[in-house]
Amino acid sequence: MATITDTFRNIFKIHELRQRILYTLALLFIVRFGSHLTLPGVDAQLLTQSMANQTTNNLFGLYDLFVGGAFSNAAIFALGIMPYISASIIIQLMGAVVPYFQKLQQEGEEGRKKITQLTRYGTVLISALQAWGVTVRLLNIQVQGMSIVPAQVQGFSWVLYTIVILTAGTVFMMWMGEQITEKGIGNGISLIIFIGIIARFPFAMLDEYRLIDSGQRSLIIELIIIAFMFFIIAGVVLVTQGTRRIPVQYAKRVVGRKIYGGVTQYIPLRVNTAGVMPIIFAQSIMFIPNTVLSFFPDNEFLQTVSGYFVYTSPVYSAIYALMIVFFTYFYTAIAFNPKDVADNMKKQGGFIPGIRPGKQTSEFIDNILTKITLPGSIFLAIIAILPAFVSAWGVSGQFAQFFGGTSLLIIVGVALDTLQQIESHLLMRHYDGFMKSGKIKGRR
Repeated sequence: MATITDTFRNIFKIHELRQRILYTLALLFIVRFGSHLTLPGVDAQLLTQSMANQTTNNLFGLYDLFVGGAFSNAAIFALGIMPYISASIIIQLMGAVVPYFQKLQQEGEEGRKKITQLTRYGTVLISALQAWGVTVRLLNIQVQGMSIVPAQVQGFSWVLYTIVILTAGTVFMMWMGEQITEKGIGNGISLIIFIGIIARFPFAMLDEYRLIDSGQRSLIIELIIIAFMFFIIAGVVLVTQGTRRIPVQYAKRVVGRKIYGGVTQYIPLRVNTAGVMPIIFAQSIMFIPNTVLSFFPDNEFLQTVSGYFVYTSPVYSAIYALMIVFFTYFYTAIAFNPKDVADNMKKQGGFIPGIRPGKQTSEFIDNILTKITLPGSIFLAIIAILPAFVSAWGVSGQFAQFFGGTSLLIIVGVALDTLQQIESHLLMRHYDGFMKSGKIKGRR
């Protein structure tokens, strides 16, 4: 059996795979480099001082997590790829309620190209609006009575070219993501978010080392927590890869009750159809009180309300978990329509054994999907509130983010998808992959 070292050696023996990996790494390096280039006109030293006093328990902190610190750096890539994600979600949601987008989704390749084009236009529009919001925020940040944007720089021209730079940065990142998907390895958009989250991990580890070095934490507790982290990651893998397959029989000829020449296929229903979206939706809503408080810091009512929405609060964890369960069902209903599946099966002459085609098939699929979504939603809720429990053990907030929630699901999901693509390249050329057997090899 080939060792891991042999597998990595084989990766670089394949010219095409080697070129794809190097191309991907080069573009990801540009992404990280741009995340540290401060916008023109912003005082970098004052910006660093202001960020040291900013809380991460709001929407800005969540946004900064996805863009790898570029937002807090006021970098040219401060918006990251998130406007593209927002545009994609909006288009997807509109596909469930707007007939025009429903028609596009059913037109195959041509419809997909049109949706991609509309998503790009939406990305530019959302980027411009968010860039304007960033300029307003930067102009309002002050350190010791001094604005991080000097008075001689402030003006309409600075706002205009800052909006242009930030929008162009997002469009450029969107282009790099598409290039990675086409010419590199893995999903480019996902890898850009992945590398942004991973980039914060060394700083989180440094915080933990300082706690151990100062005597506030013991090495044994640290090892226990890390072992607990691997246990959670294993659970994430099991849930995100779990499916329930429904057999569907397609008959070539039916005589009486006998089926001749029948072909059996399967409808795979994922336990976690919604992916990471329920956590993103729920977390965005839960951060609204603290985000509003950042604009009105002296309001006593908002201070009282925001006290219940601190992520270490039991009230926060309970409401957060319930909202994730709700959004899991909500997003699953949008992403997977049992009626459309049942209608397509009926048109193609397919049926589920023992179930009448049409309405009963739709209800049967919906019933199974509802049942398997429940444990998936509960698991997502547990994963999402884990950072609060880990923080209670004395773990720093930055390091606790890697024990659950959005970051853990993105890291595991993107890593698995990328490994599966590398695995496919190796197996096509008769090399041993990362696993002799198991899910990664079985899903190729």
